[in-house]
Amino acid sequence: MQVLEETDVDNAAIRMNDGVVEAPVSRVLVEKRDGRVVDFDPMNIIMAVKAAFKDLGKEVGPQEEQMIRSISDHIEAEIQDRYNGPAKIEDIQTLVEHSLIENHLYEVARCYTSYRLNRDIDRAKATDINEAVNRLVNRDESLVRENANKDSNVYATQRDLLAGAVSKASAFSMLPHAVSNAHMKGDIHFHDADYSPFTCMSNCSLPDFGDMLAKGFALGNAMMDSPKSIGTAATQVTQIIKDIAGAQYGGQTVNRADEMLERYAKCDYDKNIAMAHAMIPDSTPIEVAKDMIDGLKAQEPKNLHCSDRDPLPADTPFDENLSELDQLREVYAKIMTRKAIYDAMQTMEYQINSNRVSNGQTPFVTVGFGLGTSWFAREIQRAILLNRIRGLGKDRHTAIFPKLVFTVKHGVNADPGDPNYDLKQLALECSTKRMYPDVVFYENIVKITGSFKAPMGCRSFLQGWIDPKTGKDVEDGRMNLGVVTVNMPRIALESHGDVDRFWKLFDERMEIAHQALRFRIMRCKQATPVNAPTLFRYGAFGRLEANESVDQLFRNERATVSLGYIGLYETTAVFFGKDWIKDHSWNEDGKEFALSLVRRMNKLCQQWSKAEGYHYSVYSTPAESLTDRFNRMDRQKFGRIEGVTDHDFYTNSFHYPVWLQPTPMEKLRYEVDFPYLASGGFINYCEFPCLQANPKALEAVWDYAYKIGIGYLGTNTPIDHCFVCGFQGDFEPTKEGFRCPECGNSDPDKCNVTKRTCGYLGNPVQRPMVHGRHEEIAHRVKHMSGETGHVTLDNGESREWYEEAK
Repeated sequence: MQVLEETDVDNAAIRMNDGVVEAPVSRVLVEKRDGRVVDFDPMNIIMAVKAAFKDLGKEVGPQEEQMIRSISDHIEAEIQDRYNGPAKIEDIQTLVEHSLIENHLYEVARCYTSYRLNRDIDRAKATDINEAVNRLVNRDESLVRENANKDSNVYATQRDLLAGAVSKASAFSMLPHAVSNAHMKGDIHFHDADYSPFTCMSNCSLPDFGDMLAKGFALGNAMMDSPKSIGTAATQVTQIIKDIAGAQYGGQTVNRADEMLERYAKCDYDKNIAMAHAMIPDSTPIEVAKDMIDGLKAQEPKNLHCSDRDPLPADTPFDENLSELDQLREVYAKIMTRKAIYDAMQTMEYQINSNRVSNGQTPFVTVGFGLGTSWFAREIQRAILLNRIRGLGKDRHTAIFPKLVFTVKHGVNADPGDPNYDLKQLALECSTKRMYPDVVFYENIVKITGSFKAPMGCRSFLQGWIDPKTGKDVEDGRMNLGVVTVNMPRIALESHGDVDRFWKLFDERMEIAHQALRFRIMRCKQATPVNAPTLFRYGAFGRLEANESVDQLFRNERATVSLGYIGLYETTAVFFGKDWIKDHSWNEDGKEFALSLVRRMNKLCQQWSKAEGYHYSVYSTPAESLTDRFNRMDRQKFGRIEGVTDHDFYTNSFHYPVWLQPTPMEKLRYEVDFPYLASGGFINYCEFPCLQANPKALEAVWDYAYKIGIGYLGTNTPIDHCFVCGFQGDFEPTKEGFRCPECGNSDPDKCNVTKRTCGYLGNPVQRPMVHGRHEEIAHRVKHMSGETGHVTLDNGESREWYEEAK
């Protein structure tokens, strides 16, 4: 038979051990279904047979344990005798079946055979288009609830789900066999198979909106010139967003929106100055001009829909050296421009939320802002926040999109005395009322990712990149080529507590994930500029000619491709027990083990990047539906294991388990180290009670997070609203959704329920989530004591709900 020889470091043919000459140790080889050749592992046979015993309700005692191990030893010896090369996995399974029969374990043999047959059927179904369509027709939850931003009742979504089902079935025939097999088994997850690799689409991005607006672009049959007002600029941005959403499958971000849009607000100001000269000619008495300005200012609360707020301070002119009349004209232009800015940001908010792209969902878009200090940039920030605080429609629903990400930076807005500190206070108010904005801390993002930028979509981050042609840092116009996530808890479960075996399996899975990511890169490179003109020809990613290679926008580490992971808590629990993390403490050795996993992934990504010229990055997968899929598959394979599969979900990436109650500071202190090893995608968040009356408590957490090195932080706080009884706070989780704790209302037309799905928000009453994600949300507990809801009854009596943190 074919064997591999173990040799010492000087490659001698034999080894000396205490003076005794030993023959080389042979390794029995196995050829997997996907063509890989691996070492024979008796543990696979032992655990498969034990699983058959368990399915039959038979106990595996010492006698059965010895028999099963004897069967495994017998099969290994038989392979050595019979095979002159790697044994095929199908042949080994046949040997197992025969050995079970020879040992009179007939029902166990039948169960073992049925399991293998069912696995073969599942593999066949995964690539069967008819089966994929049947799952959709039968409204398989894992399909119709996979994305909380898609309403499967809508025709456009149904059409997209149908196309996606067909694409998935085709994808698993296109992928390398090892990758396809690993995905179907649940060892890895090849994300977004309903779009890629059937198409050459890429994932999330930071489109260069600034370049497109400044230089013009084509959209459909129209050539767009550079806008001459903030209103037109906002409309063009939403048009670009909608088109990009149909040309990629991930989220997109308007990066540094306040700074990018301020030039167009200045266009409005210039028009308003000209109008001021017409409205306030040189012959106008000063007192008349002042009365006119006072009248405009008095209308401002109504114009900005903020009559219930303290009025904005009196405006001052840009140039106080001008004549008094010219100063009044500048104030007039400021007031009118502020109104134009507010209307433009309201337009963008409503257009994004009212748009449906070809796949039936609202464009998944993020707006990053907060660094601009000019008057125009400040007013854009203010308008974004005021519009979000106000809400949508007559019932003031919380807007799900765009996701808002506010930047906090020392010297700009972080501290009292900073020029934009007042806008930080407005951002805090907005977060307590609408959960957004999330915040990024400028210096920490630079340390983690190499440069500053907002996240792409909900959590994916580009890495710092210097254009070799210009020597300048480039962020906008870049993208991610896709994600593959490794099922970390499964590696731990399959290791059966053997650390050496764990690392061996770990390396095998990482290599399969690497193969999958290389396939993603290869497929994206096959796109042509005419496939997505907005991306490749009109400035979102670049301005290429029709026949140029898109690879120039990907290679030299300009784009990223992401190696994801899930369930570090559960993975570590296999080796350190379920209580390795408690409410207010954790086992430092356990945390170091968890860090070592991400550190190893980071090292592999660096090696792959250096060898291939594409930037591989470690990604803390949000796992919206994957938390359900991996856990469900592992529960079926291994049963309910305490601390690992005993919930119906896996913990997101590196996060503290959601059912535990650390303080916000303790949670952040535990999590702070992980993003520095997983800079391709990450977010931290804390669970708060109602904070609308106490935004300073939230500011204390923001400031602490900034100080200790957190890069990106989200706020989860109760903001649900019942339109039947008036309750505001946290709706109660039910088996299928959420209901008002006061009156039991769960009618999506009569309530607004907003929960953080993963990195972004969702409305689980309007669009129910997959079971595992729903369970994860239902298990979340507060990290601070406080009110979680209140209602004023018809008789004037008030009721409050309260959660006490441990």
